[in-house]
Amino acid sequence: MPVDAHYGTMAEARTHFKDLLDAAEAGIPKTVQREQLRAVMVDAERLRYFLTAMRPSKAQAVAEADGWSVLLPGLPIAADGATFDEALDETVIALREYAADWADHLRHAPNHRDNWGLVQIIDLSTDAQLKDWLQA
Repeated sequence: MPVDAHYGTMAEARTHFKDLLDAAEAGIPKTVQREQLRAVMVDAERLRYFLTAMRPSKAQAVAEADGWSVLLPGLPIAADGATFDEALDETVIALREYAADWADHLRHAPNHRDNWGLVQIIDLSTDAQLKDWLQA
């Protein structure tokens, strides 16, 4: 499997789709060109791992008289719960809602467009992985 593989057309990439998947599994970049877009297929778990390492959540948990709050500084994401675990569960829900809103319309807003990596983390993670990321 050549390291420098590049498919110049969608038709060529379709013909070699298995090679694209094999390369993604092996961590070898293979790209596909479509007009001005150059895309690469990568292993989702490998990408998730890298993104979470590069972008810690910096979540702040605050104990309050009636429960817990979890805040993500610099993001419009916060949640509350009667217990710490409930607050984390609610934060995961808030993260998933943010990712949906980002894909729908926030990706065009100047103060949200750079959150592409965060949205990838959210979409590529299970709820348990997001909870772990929030607590790291």
